[in-house]
Amino acid sequence: MLDPILLKIAKTAILSRFDDSFVIDKDLLLKEYPFLNKDGASFVTLNYNGALRGCIGSIIAHRTLLDDIISNANSAAFSDPRFSPLKTDELDKLNLEVSVLTKPELLNYKDYNDLKDKINAGTDGLILKYGSYQGTFLPQVWEQLPDKERFLEHLSYKAGTNPSIYEHNPDIYVYQVDAIEEDFDAVLPL
Repeated sequence: MLDPILLKIAKTAILSRFDDSFVIDKDLLLKEYPFLNKDGASFVTLNYNGALRGCIGSIIAHRTLLDDIISNANSAAFSDPRFSPLKTDELDKLNLEVSVLTKPELLNYKDYNDLKDKINAGTDGLILKYGSYQGTFLPQVWEQLPDKERFLEHLSYKAGTNPSIYEHNPDIYVYQVDAIEEDFDAVLPL
């Protein structure tokens, strides 16, 4: 179970772009929550009226969890290339989710059928890598694509290719997430 402080950090990071009275005191947070100082990979997802409004994250831990959440919250709200920057009038219908990822592990598989047998629907996030193609789906995507074939098909599209990529046995990495979500209005800022 993730600490609700992660949601507070993400919300405060977003609000600070609208109002500079919202400040993240990193030193205080790291003192009170030492786990935030460890390297971590996170995704911040925003949904507006139940539809995706922004989702940006890191699949490999490369900075402190605190910095990763702050950066990804700002990017999800204001820099997701699929959406225009978030506006204040959207905040009251926003849902905020923070996911913390485990380290991705390379999955050994023989062929497409073996791949389908080895992935766990509902719990595994996947990264597809092949040459310049790369894409990932968080485990939460299983809610919209519960069928393994459709999940893998859409993952190939997200990576910029198509399902024939699986004939070439691309690298597939598996990870899990621990996620926490709440209506934006219900999260108290720092």
